[in-house]
Amino acid sequence: MMPGGRAATAIALGAAVVTLAIQATAAPSAMAGARGSGGPTGRPPVPALGSVAAQAVGGPLMASGGTVVRPLGQPALPIPDMPASAWVIANAGTGQVLAAKDPHGEFGPASTLKVLTAVTLIPLLNPDAMVVASKFAASQEANIIGLAPGHAYRVSDLFYALLLISANDAAVALTEATGSFTKGMALINGEARHLQAYDVDAKLPNGLPAAGQVTSAYDEALIARQALAMPAFMGYDAALQSKFEIKPHDFETLTNQNYLLTQYPGGIGGKIGWTVSSEATYVGLARRNGVTLIVTVLHCTSLQEITSAERLLDWGFAMNAKVSPVGVLVPPLPTGPSAQHAQAAGAKHHTRAGHRPATVALAAARPGSGGSAVGYALAATSAAAAAVGLTSLAWTRRRRRPLHQAMALLRVAPERRRGGRHRYYA
Repeated sequence: MMPGGRAATAIALGAAVVTLAIQATAAPSAMAGARGSGGPTGRPPVPALGSVAAQAVGGPLMASGGTVVRPLGQPALPIPDMPASAWVIANAGTGQVLAAKDPHGEFGPASTLKVLTAVTLIPLLNPDAMVVASKFAASQEANIIGLAPGHAYRVSDLFYALLLISANDAAVALTEATGSFTKGMALINGEARHLQAYDVDAKLPNGLPAAGQVTSAYDEALIARQALAMPAFMGYDAALQSKFEIKPHDFETLTNQNYLLTQYPGGIGGKIGWTVSSEATYVGLARRNGVTLIVTVLHCTSLQEITSAERLLDWGFAMNAKVSPVGVLVPPLPTGPSAQHAQAAGAKHHTRAGHRPATVALAAARPGSGGSAVGYALAATSAAAAAVGLTSLAWTRRRRRPLHQAMALLRVAPERRRGGRHRYYA
């Protein structure tokens, strides 16, 4: 939270910048001949991480550091008490943010970052291809499936491990399958920019603590909304169990950690996370009577993230259409036709049985298309990284907790999943 209060002029300026950005997203052709500050494609500049413009994405109230809710009348159901520093409850269909607390406050994502990793990589990787695990992937700590360096694993099995048991080694293996770890991370950060999730700064694809790695409750809602639109993601994420071949003819049953799927009426998906510095984090998805809600929770008291999310979902279903929205989930930036074709092809492969396996293949956008999600991702990520490097000593609105000294960051807590093999959170 900004020390000394946030100036009204700063909020107004941020809201104006966001409005222009949204208008440019809705009508890119109209911006083509505008002033060149957005570059040759006419896009507005990417808001800097932690900037006033980034904080106001979704509307001026999204820049608030406290709880924001606008009941239409009385009596209104009170917001439940939440043992979390930040949260968002939003209608996925309309994009309306029903209520929020410190929506753009920046906190560690823990394993909820894996939602962004999956959203980025599912359209790009052939699900039937085989990925050879590197020593780096196999060396990941804590919540792992047990990849062995030099052994090959099916991409689809790695996605199940990623989303069902939060396998940190699977996250790295999938990221490296893009060609290199560096390239994969550039794509992940680029997808965040494509989704207008400007608070996200991803350093590791599994969400393990890393200096400068942050997200926000609002941005996690944007990413979750994109995940909902991807049948392949939902197929992985909503599976209650899956078999994973650790080595030839040696299978392990993976059981989904997210008990919202089985214990909450209407639960359809989500992701759990925990680290020492991030504390408990959670993304939850639920649908009742044609209404789909997204809940995101950051820096929550351990063991209370899912029950807290359930209370917010109960409130959201009860108060949907009975509150005036406090903000909106902005749409993704437009992509070029070749990128759209590649993403559609990747999604089709993940949902079509019998697709012939080959090697890991990336969906390449046509050079010079201008609207390529991949090309824009790399450019935007490079620009953001350069900006962060040049302004590393400048003050930004960060909510990062002390990192408990670098080596202590890999400490983990026992998983809270009921039953099944004992594992650990990331």
